Amino acid sequence: MTQQSLEPTTAAEDAGEGTRVPAGRSWLDRYFHISQRGSSVAREVRGGVTTFMAMAYILLLNPLILSGKDVAGSTLGQQALITATAFAAALTTLLMGFFGKVPLALAAGLSVSGVLASQVAPQMTWPQAMGMCVMYGVVIMLLVVTGLREMIMNAIPLALKHAITMGIGLFIALIGFYKAGFVHQGEATPVTLGPAGELAGWPVLLFAATLLAIFMLQARGIPGAILIGIVGGTVLAVVLNALGVIDPKQWASGAPELHGSAVSMPDFSIFGDVEFGGWSEVGAMTVGMIVFTLVLAGFFDAMATIIGVGTEAKLADDKGRMPGLSKALFIDGAGGAIGGVSGASGQTVFVESATGVGEGARTGLSSVVTGLFFAACLFFTPLTAIVPGEVAAAALVVIGAMMMMNARHVDWADRATAIPVFLTVVIMPFTYSITAGVAAGVISYVAIKIAQGKAREIGAFMWALTGIFLVFFALNPIETWMGVH
Repeated sequence: MTQQSLEPTTAAEDAGEGTRVPAGRSWLDRYFHISQRGSSVAREVRGGVTTFMAMAYILLLNPLILSGKDVAGSTLGQQALITATAFAAALTTLLMGFFGKVPLALAAGLSVSGVLASQVAPQMTWPQAMGMCVMYGVVIMLLVVTGLREMIMNAIPLALKHAITMGIGLFIALIGFYKAGFVHQGEATPVTLGPAGELAGWPVLLFAATLLAIFMLQARGIPGAILIGIVGGTVLAVVLNALGVIDPKQWASGAPELHGSAVSMPDFSIFGDVEFGGWSEVGAMTVGMIVFTLVLAGFFDAMATIIGVGTEAKLADDKGRMPGLSKALFIDGAGGAIGGVSGASGQTVFVESATGVGEGARTGLSSVVTGLFFAACLFFTPLTAIVPGEVAAAALVVIGAMMMMNARHVDWADRATAIPVFLTVVIMPFTYSITAGVAAGVISYVAIKIAQGKAREIGAFMWALTGIFLVFFALNPIETWMGVH
């Protein structure tokens, strides 16, 4: 299949020069360009379902992160947070599917939620914190409208784009191993196997079995290997739990069983609870730093994810660029504002979109399917707990392995390429930050080019990115020096 741009095309452009448009295509095929991208409706549906299953954990994890107290001692209700998380994810993902027409799903960005919970809420109320979300979303949308965001993405060298893809692969693989209980923080070491240097409990064994099953299915070339593995692992978990083989306390995300009614009414009590102003006690400098930090978290994490997932979906051109991303990037930026208004924190493209791409998703139809599942969760929240986190984690590891295959495109004999690539790849999982990995790669790339006397090859935007990322790494010392806390 030839590599394609993410830009929506007309019917004539869809066919390509010298190519006849197949007769009798459905409106669904024509609208989402399914045939043109070498996909099928069944494959897109399967990819959308797989992406949702890999992302469903956000419905529980995001409320957990945002459930702390703000400066006034107020807390957000659990049911309201679940509703907000599901609603914002559904709306932004449906927008990405219908208008962006790419296989990218959005939900509450954990990096943004982490900043809100740890840095923003202790200094202002939750409505004011959500106002910060809206502001950073507007800033990113302005970058898209002016064309700066896409120009920044296209300015990154091809080798670093491959590095970003690989780094995200290791990052999500680490997430998978950690969520499954396969990797733990050790007492004498940063990480260790299991909770005490050994695997413990049936759930982690079920994770390993699901992981191996998916790899075996893929090796046999069986379509839908990831989805088959997740469904099979979930069914086995339900059966073992029902038979009493597994102690319910061993499940990290709760026992895979239905508690009470499967239907619940959504709680929109925090929807629209947003305030702008009233920041006199924290000061303008602090507000500026907060917005800057949120922009960094929302901008570069999404940029890296779009590059990684888009490359994996073969939607980039032969130079690794993704022209025509304006609609997708604008929707991603709008996710910050939508998340703030909803009370769910900023929405951003999720690396778990790669699980759907791994199942063959190539168009926005898969995102529509994922969005509809999130919308259904507004009324069927209890069902989200049935899929064990240990089972879903296996899919993340599989996709991580698939994304690491981009290593074959890197010239490891060239130090100017190999060192920035290495730093990008390893720093993402080691720091648990996609942004930090991108920053290290950009700064080291520029530094090595300078050392080689090739500063003219760097380009204006790479110079600008280097300056931004230097500020990113020096943000804490700068805040301390300026007396900002």
